[in-house]
Amino acid sequence: MSTAEPWTIGRLLNWTTDYLTSKGSEEARLEAQLLLCHALKCQKIQLYTRFEETVDEDNRAKFRELVKQRAAGIPVAYLLGDSEFYSMAFEVTPDVLIPRPETEHLVIETLDRVKGRSGESLRLLELGTGSGIIAVSIAKHAPKVTCLATDISGKALEVAQRNASKHKVDDRIEFAEGDLFAAVPDGEKFDFIVSNPPYVAESERSMMDAQVIAHEPHLALFAPEEGTAVLRRILEEGADYLKSGGWMLLEFSPMIAQRVAKIAEETGNYDQISIGKDLARHDRYLVARRTA
Repeated sequence: MSTAEPWTIGRLLNWTTDYLTSKGSEEARLEAQLLLCHALKCQKIQLYTRFEETVDEDNRAKFRELVKQRAAGIPVAYLLGDSEFYSMAFEVTPDVLIPRPETEHLVIETLDRVKGRSGESLRLLELGTGSGIIAVSIAKHAPKVTCLATDISGKALEVAQRNASKHKVDDRIEFAEGDLFAAVPDGEKFDFIVSNPPYVAESERSMMDAQVIAHEPHLALFAPEEGTAVLRRILEEGADYLKSGGWMLLEFSPMIAQRVAKIAEETGNYDQISIGKDLARHDRYLVARRTA
């Protein structure tokens, strides 16, 4: 290919796809498209209608820098500054985890139980809210629910607050900084407690994606006791914050599913304990009801 050949959108996409593939990307074409859309401030569909359009030097420079950072291992979501979750766009920064589709199951399970109590004003507590995806998604789809969302990271809460404002649910979500229940007012009880807490064991570190280890916040990933420490605290302490008949919903690694279920049983505070599966049929989340 001659160097005099113009750098059209099509040529940039093809070259970048090959380049990112050589750097180990498994979704090189999609990543090239997303990064070019970000540089050009356009929608992905527009790339195809403008395939033969030549990209000016300023925009090529922006695109080159994004590609350089992606090749160095920085996740695309952090480069774009947002990520999709439950069909909504959420701001993400290196202060929060990048949303995973598996976490949508917590939202779906909670909303299913909210629908069964239509007409009621319900109260939800989310522990370790991060970017706020769970609380915001639930509040967006359940107008009768108000939320308290806590996190130990003040910077994460700033991201969550912006996401709540973006999706116009900030009037129904309070944010509080603190370690799990430490930020909850004394005596307050909830209809739902939902959390995607740290649950990765240190022994799993070597099996994880190197980019996750290098760029996502370890505070939100790793937990002692082979991943069960934070989950144990939530289950043991959470009964004091749930109304009778209220629901606990927790995400975890398939590797610790049965241990988490056993912890829930051993507290003696829950019934209707069940383990739900994700789309890959892996044990992914616990649902348990607070006994009377």
